[in-house]
Amino acid sequence: MALATRTDRRPSRARTVWGSTVGKKTVMAVSGLIMLLYLVVHMIGNLKIFFGAGEFNHYAHWLRTLGEPFLHYEWALWLVRIVLVIAVVAHAVSAYQLSRRDIKARPTKYVHSKPRASYATRTMRWGGIILGLFIVWHILDLTTGTVHSGFQPGHPYQNIVATFSTWYGNVIYIVAMLALGLHIRHGFWSAAQTLGVGSRARDRALKTVANVLAVLLTAGFIAVPVGVMTGVVS
Repeated sequence: MALATRTDRRPSRARTVWGSTVGKKTVMAVSGLIMLLYLVVHMIGNLKIFFGAGEFNHYAHWLRTLGEPFLHYEWALWLVRIVLVIAVVAHAVSAYQLSRRDIKARPTKYVHSKPRASYATRTMRWGGIILGLFIVWHILDLTTGTVHSGFQPGHPYQNIVATFSTWYGNVIYIVAMLALGLHIRHGFWSAAQTLGVGSRARDRALKTVANVLAVLLTAGFIAVPVGVMTGVVS
């Protein structure tokens, strides 16, 4: 009698972690914090636009020469872009799968909605969709110039001024930044809970940090189109 061959294999540790709700929440939290760190650095860099075209364009050029001569031209920038793409995809996929899992767990809607749920909590999914669409627009507008008429490669200051000299450029950007602020406000605190940083004693401090980060980042990013609209940046 021939022995039956064993075809089933134990799933890898990574697959087991990813398949669990806790694993997906952890991936979502870590990827979110990576993007948050990038946003803080990106906002600080954006504010250099208030120091004039020469300094801002020089800063943009420095980003492309970062790491030279050890790294080739734009290699550091591309490494950052690759990490960001991985973080965005991991964040979006884990969020979508957690959402689907939550819907399957409760196929019927709650009879009573939670009265204390914040606006940011109730709109996290829509906020994520808005931000995803904005990322695509932002790349096509100020990176590739695909949707930007009169795009000037190598002149980011002039391209930004041109974008925010249009009503639709301002509307798209400001709406996306408001959605970002709400996303950060809820997401930072949620990530802290997922990673085990939160506690009853720390909740107030974490919520304060989340609120401060949300306000500072939203105001910092929106300051650029406002600066163009008011003529401070021209």
